[in-house]
Amino acid sequence: MTAAASSAPPRADILLVPIALGDRSYDIHIGSGLLADPASWAGLPASADALIVSNTTVAPLYAEALAAPMRQRHRRVLQLALPDGEEHKTAAVLEQVYDTLLGAGCDRKTVLYALGGGVVGDMTGFAAACYMRGVPFVQVPTTLLAQVDSSVGGKTAINHPLGKNMIGAFYQPARVLCDLDLLATLPAREFSAGLAEVIKYGPIADVEFLAWIEANLDALMARDRAALAHAVKRSCEIKAWVVGQDEREGGLRAILNFGHTFGHAIETGLGYGAWLHGEAVGCGMVLAAELSARLGLVDAALVPRLQALCRRAGLPVTAPPLSALPIERWMALMRVDKKAEGGEIRFVVIDGLGRAAMRPAPDTLVADVIRAHAAPG
Repeated sequence: MTAAASSAPPRADILLVPIALGDRSYDIHIGSGLLADPASWAGLPASADALIVSNTTVAPLYAEALAAPMRQRHRRVLQLALPDGEEHKTAAVLEQVYDTLLGAGCDRKTVLYALGGGVVGDMTGFAAACYMRGVPFVQVPTTLLAQVDSSVGGKTAINHPLGKNMIGAFYQPARVLCDLDLLATLPAREFSAGLAEVIKYGPIADVEFLAWIEANLDALMARDRAALAHAVKRSCEIKAWVVGQDEREGGLRAILNFGHTFGHAIETGLGYGAWLHGEAVGCGMVLAAELSARLGLVDAALVPRLQALCRRAGLPVTAPPLSALPIERWMALMRVDKKAEGGEIRFVVIDGLGRAAMRPAPDTLVADVIRAHAAPG
């Protein structure tokens, strides 16, 4: 599905980050008051029908604010509120999107709008990729995590009891609209979870950005608008650079999963929803930094540095107790991670600060890292 080219926004305070993917290229718009701004929607695919997919938490807050300008673009604007939470990122819940589209007789030009966090964005994108073999969709992320990571780059998926994000497709949106005003209602725990995905960009790609986050974390935690705009923009710029070179994660794009191999094991092992995705990634980054140091790839000082930053951001830095997640379970879950090859676990490690790489590691060393950071019990 080819997205229509976007027009340049007239407001100087709107930041644009382009995703360069040939005929699948699109822009990320970053700013305040974007939902009500007609320029936000200029150049998007036209259709008679639109479906806003949200969840039961976000829909009462913002669905009507999105539906109002959509009624100027589409003859019929449908709405669907899915149950909220990672535990609902399933095939059964995904069917609700198809049921709504088919029940309303929506055609292959129907535009889907994902209004929510990473779960809504992933499920809406996957539904768009599959419905009638592909309909356009727009990402309107309402969480910090989604604005800086999951809404960008076209990775869509649902979870399976045996692994996170194992069933999905690469499918690019027509646009990503990051309205910073939507972060005002984000609970503190969800906001902290989003900061994990901001922090990860520093160790893997930009040492100066890591230092900026450390210096400006208090402003970010206070949701200072200027600090948020810079954090979202720089995060999206780094991800755009990576995705532009490796759209389908054949190599370089895997570095964006720093901390995720350990983090996904925590999420799956404890049950989806027990830890938020960003919380698991925050802890996973500490473990991945420890593994990098033990492999001799980076100075060991990175471990306490990341621990301190994640702790300040309100993220867990201690892994679950081995009584809740035994070593054998850790290893089994990480062997079905998408980066594993031939049963060999491969980790995103820091190969010199500001540079990441994929490396295997001996099981005994990985187990030692987990034991060193697991909570007592």
